[in-house]
Amino acid sequence: MASNSLVTDAPEQAAPVRPAALAEALALGTHLLVGQYRVELATGEWWWSDEVYAMHGWGPGDVEPGLDALRSRKHPDDRARVVRAGTEALRSGRPFSCAHRIVDGHGRARSVVVTGQGRRDARGRVVEIAGYVVDVTPVQREALDREATRAVTRAFVSAAAVEQAKGVLMAVHGVDEPEAAQLLAEAAGANGTPVQEAAAQVMKALSRAGGVGPTAEATVAGALAAVKPPARPRAHDAQLARRREPARS
Repeated sequence: MASNSLVTDAPEQAAPVRPAALAEALALGTHLLVGQYRVELATGEWWWSDEVYAMHGWGPGDVEPGLDALRSRKHPDDRARVVRAGTEALRSGRPFSCAHRIVDGHGRARSVVVTGQGRRDARGRVVEIAGYVVDVTPVQREALDREATRAVTRAFVSAAAVEQAKGVLMAVHGVDEPEAAQLLAEAAGANGTPVQEAAAQVMKALSRAGGVGPTAEATVAGALAAVKPPARPRAHDAQLARRREPARS
């Protein structure tokens, strides 16, 4: 006779997480300076970690942690906004975060994010605020670098289109570079189109035509003639139309 036995399903264990996968999911990569702070509301006593001193341009013990020290480093354009945003959060004791700028001891503006949360006593009163200060300046600098790189790339692309268009004109018409540039400028100026835009349109037209081919001069002439100004925003056109309407009596 078979005996009855209680079979329990073992809890399914999650697959281990590889550090690389975790780093990707959390978007880790840029090293940021992270500090901690704590303030006792009843006594006004502050505590900062060494990182908070460092991001403000001080060494541990150089200044007494507190409101006066923080005020001296706040960026003047952000002071009023920070006070308005922070006062209610500190009173409520709820978790909060705030981004603002500081000016370190070398006069350099830095961007920081401050997070915090209140700790309540047995009677429910907020008696302590504690949290983190994160210097996010490197992240902003990376974003600016990326935008600068994109701007330079766009400039190179525009320059490449101009050079390509001039090269076609030189080859087809047997002219030198200044004359080719003049032909391109004339085609652009006829419609008030920027030279870079005109060159891009010419090369796009030639690409659609499959190159210059046996009727090179006619193909290039058609591409130059087809240059047109970039489309204006509809709102701008509407404003111009209103301005051109005759005044009603």
